[in-house]
Amino acid sequence: MITIKKRIGSNRSRRATYISLAFLCLLLAVTLSAQAPKTESKSGIVRQLSEVRFPAGEGPDCLQFFLENGDMKTGPSTAIMKAKPKCVVPPHFHTAEEQLIIVKGNVSTGMEGMKDAVLGPGGFAMMPSKAPHWFTCTAKEECLMFVTFDRAYDIVWIKPDK
Repeated sequence: MITIKKRIGSNRSRRATYISLAFLCLLLAVTLSAQAPKTESKSGIVRQLSEVRFPAGEGPDCLQFFLENGDMKTGPSTAIMKAKPKCVVPPHFHTAEEQLIIVKGNVSTGMEGMKDAVLGPGGFAMMPSKAPHWFTCTAKEECLMFVTFDRAYDIVWIKPDK
């Protein structure tokens, strides 16, 4: 009889411990969720290319950017670039990884350690973080490209050796 009472008491003690732990976990979860930053719901974007108005850019005069999505100053972004025929974008690199998809025209692009290649519509290039690269719009008409960056945008122009 004594053994049975000890077991019952032991089971009650364990049950009380489990209930207390469950309560503390629930309390912690509620506290953390209340402190979590609220995320704003983002609205979608649907835009025709004809609606894009290209502002003057920071780079060569022959190149213009239009931000499609994100924030180039603080995080990932997608932009559309327009380059005039024969526009040369000299060697440079970004801290972010860059991905490029050609929409219109022919673009000769190169990257340090790789052969230059001419990409037409649908062509794709990925430039890793800090990898020197360059390109030229070789088409007779303007070149259009989508470009994405996986983090805040910066550009470091590489001065040619004299």
